[in-house]
Amino acid sequence: MSDPACRLYLITPPRLDDWAAFAETLKRTLAAGDVACLQLRMKDESDDAIRRAVAAIRPVCHGADVALLLNDRPDLAKETGCDGVHVGQTDASYAQARAIVGADAIVGVTCHDSRHLAMIAGEAGADYVAFGAFFPSTTKEPPTQADPEILRWWSEMMIVPSVAIGGITVENCAPLVETGTDFLAVCNGVWGHAEGPEAAVRAFVRVIAEVYAQPD
Repeated sequence: MSDPACRLYLITPPRLDDWAAFAETLKRTLAAGDVACLQLRMKDESDDAIRRAVAAIRPVCHGADVALLLNDRPDLAKETGCDGVHVGQTDASYAQARAIVGADAIVGVTCHDSRHLAMIAGEAGADYVAFGAFFPSTTKEPPTQADPEILRWWSEMMIVPSVAIGGITVENCAPLVETGTDFLAVCNGVWGHAEGPEAAVRAFVRVIAEVYAQPD
């Protein structure tokens, strides 16, 4: 395969109590290898809790040249200085999110296993479309299971970047990278890695490099 290579898109753990401590872990993790962005996912948390989390991790992300995206909440993404927002099909629409965060912010859209939803999002102006889940996830119960072929189809047909999400680990990611997808969205595959998140990032980067080193 030839460049550009797939990159990591990290998602924060589902529950965290000490964001200051996590910020230190995050700093080491981002320094371990190429990470494009971090999505802050805080379901059922108060607005103030989200504000505190952003305040703790935004300087770390920006210091590492990593984009910080907030899940679900374009209003708080705008208020807290995040680089953008990720919205699902039951959250704010792409148009609503874009109107709130502005033209220069990143807006990504969950498209599950639907080519139709992805084409709508891409044509509307989404900065990326996310497909999944590709594997069983310990983080959340996915509403759909996607075939990796959708990533290959998208990468061959469309310019808008794609994100693969759902149960992705070092051990199972290679077939997804081979499709030409632009990003691997990983949560427990990094934070729950047996040797720690830094080792996980290094391992993911190594697998990606190995895939791209293969002849076409």
